[in-house]
Amino acid sequence: MTGRSLRASAEGIQIIRKAIKRDGWKQDELKDELGLKTRQPITRLLRGEAIERVTFEELCQLLGVRVEDVAVLEVEPSSEKPDMDEMVREMRDRIRPLIQERCGTMRVLDMAQPIGLGEIYTHANILEKITARRGLNLEQLLAQVSPEDFERFSLGGVAEKRVPGLEAVEQHNKLMILGKPGAGKTTFLKHLAIQCIGGQFQADRVPLFVTLKDFAEAEEQPNVLAYLSTLISAAGEGQPALSKTVVGVESLQTLLREGRALILLDGLDEVRETDASRVLRQIQQFSEYYARNAFVITCRIAAHEYIFERFTEVEVADFDNDQIADIAGKWFRCKQDEVRAERFLAALKAHPPIRELASSPLLLMLLCLAFEDSSEFPVNRAEFYKRGVDVLLKKWDVKRNIERDQVYKKLSLPGKENLLSHIAYHTFEAGSYFFKQKDLEQQIREFIAHLPEASRDGQTLELDSEAVLKSIEAQHGLFVECARGIYSFSHLTFHEYFAARDIKEKANFQPLTQNLTEKRWREVVLLTVGMVLPADELLRQLKQATDDLLAKDLGLQGFLSWVFEKSLSTHTSYKSAAVRAFYFTLSFERDYNYNLRGYDCALDNALDCALTRDLTLSYTLVLNFDIDFDRALNRALSVALAYDKINESTEVAYTYAIVRTIVCNYDFSRACYFLRQLNSKQEYVLLTHLENLLAQLPDPKQISDITVEWCLQNIQAWASQLQAVMIEHRNIGYDWHFSDAQKQQLKQYYEANKLLVACLNSDCYVSRGVREEIEETLLLPIAEIKKRTH
Repeated sequence: MTGRSLRASAEGIQIIRKAIKRDGWKQDELKDELGLKTRQPITRLLRGEAIERVTFEELCQLLGVRVEDVAVLEVEPSSEKPDMDEMVREMRDRIRPLIQERCGTMRVLDMAQPIGLGEIYTHANILEKITARRGLNLEQLLAQVSPEDFERFSLGGVAEKRVPGLEAVEQHNKLMILGKPGAGKTTFLKHLAIQCIGGQFQADRVPLFVTLKDFAEAEEQPNVLAYLSTLISAAGEGQPALSKTVVGVESLQTLLREGRALILLDGLDEVRETDASRVLRQIQQFSEYYARNAFVITCRIAAHEYIFERFTEVEVADFDNDQIADIAGKWFRCKQDEVRAERFLAALKAHPPIRELASSPLLLMLLCLAFEDSSEFPVNRAEFYKRGVDVLLKKWDVKRNIERDQVYKKLSLPGKENLLSHIAYHTFEAGSYFFKQKDLEQQIREFIAHLPEASRDGQTLELDSEAVLKSIEAQHGLFVECARGIYSFSHLTFHEYFAARDIKEKANFQPLTQNLTEKRWREVVLLTVGMVLPADELLRQLKQATDDLLAKDLGLQGFLSWVFEKSLSTHTSYKSAAVRAFYFTLSFERDYNYNLRGYDCALDNALDCALTRDLTLSYTLVLNFDIDFDRALNRALSVALAYDKINESTEVAYTYAIVRTIVCNYDFSRACYFLRQLNSKQEYVLLTHLENLLAQLPDPKQISDITVEWCLQNIQAWASQLQAVMIEHRNIGYDWHFSDAQKQQLKQYYEANKLLVACLNSDCYVSRGVREEIEETLLLPIAEIKKRTH
């Protein structure tokens, strides 16, 4: 049907009248819905007169009837069938500049200028099963994250199969793509448009990209067809080569009827509540009427309430490691700084809490921007996370001029932060990383009940609590539904941040001191220290709690006294706390674990870990004889003592014994070399003892069964001689005989000291006097601390 006007047949008029009556339409309502100035076209149609073809088809679409079933041609159809491939080419040529302009770049947050989409885009992955609809219970979710061991884990970890985004669009002609705020939905839709207009994807179709917010707020509220016609007409302006070609509404309708369009509808959640009903109805009708075309709609996952029956719903997956690396590489390549991309990925690996945020495309952009200037992440992570929270709570929508309806107007932005902090602290304290919707709504209800002018009606509060939950989930993405009716914070990092914020606001530090030895509280401690101004009192309480861990055990106090005495006799340029850390680690590790495969790694890094990264308060370290010499001796002793733990009946044990003998001999030779360099008479006796012991060892250059046999028969006696020499001449090598309980206490105490130093190095605001007081009393026995503080 190519005529410019149509009229209804007698039978068609009856079909139309029945459809109007069925749906309860009045002619004035139809006029408004069709964007007509008067009712005349409708009246004329019902009298059997011809009206404009566009109006006729729009009315049929609105009523859900087929034009072919009700129309009689007013103008005879052309005998020639249009060349659809040529029409597609003409339409693509017309709209290519528009697609390039609207979809060819992206700009988020505080980017100084737009960046080409092709320069930064990485492939999107799709989850075919919506996360929030998984039928998992709390126990099954916890089994996926293992919080008992508490290494960093992802609250949103999903084991569902991932499908490449383009593949999902190919498989499903009508697709609803859901995702969290900042998940990359719009970017993916832009990528589809660019790929299609460039002929790399569905080259037989014309991409039509619609921002649904703009469509909903367009003047005179046009329907989808009219809006698309306007876009295409505007796209042709200023193109002389195309202005002579008639590519208008009729061509668009022809393309749509033939299924030659890829219709991309972006941001259903960004449509205002007042426009939502109209927009949803028009999308439904349009997609049904032109069902042969491909449709892709994007929407925030929690804002999705309307079901499009013929659409397949999928979810955008979080970024995996490969996608993060790809984006980082492209980002810094655009800045002509590929080296910084490698540093960025290394920094992410070194900071697991920050790495968690990188799974969100929006927050990954924030991380790249933060890293761009200084080649490192801010030391004060609390301030950095606040920036991320601000992006999700307000800036992301403001930057795109989106005004969302406030479901609970009494809950201001600070009110939302206080609510999130309240929930975060109580759930974190209870060890609850996942919480049932009804429990979460109960906490929200209890919070909003105390707000000014809050309703006293229980049923109203219940409805409000559900609305607030959905608002925070849909608008900000700080809560996510991990399974049906079960929620969590979107990132463990945000859970910790808001828990720390609650502690800071209430200035009650007891939870931190009580949980000082628990791994899962470590990040909360660091964040709280970064928020409190000043942090003097909190740090003093943490230091006191650390010292109290060993205060009542006389044996462990004796060990700390030896560490202190040994550090005093060590000639070194290192700070005293760092030297104490070294000897603490050196002695404790050997007594704690004779498994040399694990021990060697710890001891090899003892100097680095204890002095450079954890308890070092000065970063200008140089090699020192006393420390390196004691380290070599202690390692030789530890290796020798470990042979009685080896199962000599296995071939692996034989090989291991040979290798360790060589290492032992090397360390021993190195220790003797150090002594010779001193050229001191007082060290002559020690050197003589060590060289005699060295002469007893098998030649490391001759590996044989004889070497292994010698080790198995003589190594224990040899180790006893070495130990006696070390105790007499170096005051090291003691067997402390710690019980398992004491070993655990020492381990917790050492980790607590490391945490204290991490706090001091976190760019927190602390007075110089308190900082020096804590630094100078780290790893000291209680008696010595009392001397210094009194």
